[in-house]
Amino acid sequence: MSAAGQADHNDAPLCAKVLTVSDGVFHGARDDTGGRGLVAHLAANGFEVVDHRVTQDGADEVAATLIEMSEGFDGLIATTGGTGFALRDQTPEGTRAVIEREAPGLAEAMRLISPFGRLSRGVAGIRGNTIICNTPGSPKGTIEQIDAIIDVLPHALRLLHNDPTDH
Repeated sequence: MSAAGQADHNDAPLCAKVLTVSDGVFHGARDDTGGRGLVAHLAANGFEVVDHRVTQDGADEVAATLIEMSEGFDGLIATTGGTGFALRDQTPEGTRAVIEREAPGLAEAMRLISPFGRLSRGVAGIRGNTIICNTPGSPKGTIEQIDAIIDVLPHALRLLHNDPTDH
């Protein structure tokens, strides 16, 4: 309890959702190794993963799913897939259609993690009380990119939710 008699939210579990964006996974032609790996990695790093969904590639599909997943949600939505140069890679466009404010520092940090990271067109931003971050579909790339920001996500979520912070 804080001096004001309120529970300390710094120790509350952080909630996350994962969205896999892949035509192949959506149609059952490919295994969702990136999405499952991201779920496990977030859980191992203190996040309570409360939802994991799959949608097909395309800006409209991504936008519709992100709207549904973020409605009334306080936490992180990490997407995996659809951030590259292929014609159907439209996760950033779908994300931009629904976020209210961009968080370019998160996306920049994620891109700088490796040479292949610079090929990601992923974005990060805020919708309501949700931080949305795009990661690549590669199982290695999604973990590398989320690791680039995982240390600041708890603080960012507390700021977004107006919880007490150390500064």
